[in-house]
Amino acid sequence: MTTLLLVLNFFVTIALIGVILIQRSEGGGLGIGSSQGMGSFMTGRGTANLLTRTTAVLAGVFMVLCLLLAVLNRGASTNAGNDILSQPPASSTPAAPAPAANAPAQNTAPAAPAKQ
Repeated sequence: MTTLLLVLNFFVTIALIGVILIQRSEGGGLGIGSSQGMGSFMTGRGTANLLTRTTAVLAGVFMVLCLLLAVLNRGASTNAGNDILSQPPASSTPAAPAPAANAPAQNTAPAAPAKQ
């Protein structure tokens, strides 16, 4: 089920990118830079465009698919039920290296103080 939703989400994403890229730029967001002023901001001709509606529908489908995937995968992590803060921190001290088998034994007696 999750794989099907991921593939569907991928195709919706590609379609959304394509529809956005083929739309004509009108210079200025929301039609503010047009010579017609604010009177033409929300006219039926401007908002009923096929590409605008397609973008809105694809964006809605994309959001719904993302929410479904998030709900389906909320407990699918490898450490389900564990909080990252409840785990003890990893030890930061490195382990002492093991002595080599062929190395001569080291003198562990304390050095004699130097005479003055």
